[in-house]
Amino acid sequence: MIVFWFLLIALVVVVAAVTLAVIGGGAEAVLPEAEPDRVADALPESRPVVQADIDALRLPVAPRGYRMAEVDDVLDRLSAELAERDARIAELTAAATAAGPAGPDAGERIDLTKDAR
Repeated sequence: MIVFWFLLIALVVVVAAVTLAVIGGGAEAVLPEAEPDRVADALPESRPVVQADIDALRLPVAPRGYRMAEVDDVLDRLSAELAERDARIAELTAAATAAGPAGPDAGERIDLTKDAR
């Protein structure tokens, strides 16, 4: 019988504690709304992406992992810039190959970045 009263009192105490925790201390105890995570320092729009931009990039974590839309945006941007750079490298390589022996002296270096952005 003592065990029954002990369990009943413990149940009442637990229910009261949970009720007080849920109701809280009024408006002061309510947590502020959390802003959704977003990329703090997104990739720069005004210039090409450099390695330091990628190293500094931190994608926000969602309850089930990463936010797919944010990751897709970053990957699309990187893919476009890499394709553009690959095309420019191919263009410059073709120009250097076409110049062949009539091009710069053997000791002179070709500056492939001169015409790049």
